[in-house]
Amino acid sequence: MQVNLKAEHALAEVKAATGKDWEEWFSILDNRGGIAQGRRSIGEFLYKECKLDPWWCATINVEYEAARGAIEKDGRAKGYMICVTKTITAPVDKAYAAWASAEGLNQWFSTKNKAEVSDGERYSNADGDTGVFKRVRKNKDLRFTWENPAHTSPSLVDVVFQGQGKR
Repeated sequence: MQVNLKAEHALAEVKAATGKDWEEWFSILDNRGGIAQGRRSIGEFLYKECKLDPWWCATINVEYEAARGAIEKDGRAKGYMICVTKTITAPVDKAYAAWASAEGLNQWFSTKNKAEVSDGERYSNADGDTGVFKRVRKNKDLRFTWENPAHTSPSLVDVVFQGQGKR
């Protein structure tokens, strides 16, 4: 029930803020040339012609790309990326070990993680987060999706382990 309420709330929120629901916006953008017109052009159209708040311009743009399956050459979803770097004073193998098990994930994400950290395996936790490990390279990196019913599309997460001075 909570998932449906969150989805309905998101739908109601976009409609209340912009006067249109997701499908109406996607149809308008399709009729203007779709993904081929590019993010900048779509953003300018939404801002200048539709008079939307910049936050809604970016949100509609990202949701449109996700809904239409726009992907980059490397297979990642097209859209905005956030890069956070954290330096930890620990050997690479110990830092990796802190991510490579359900118990370790309890330290980074929610609680009650269930995970087998290997390619293609799923994880879940008490917050309702789920995902799939896309790539697991011991002591090098983890790539996995982060999904939650409160969000409209999954995020791709890369955790990279490097020794000091190896940038």
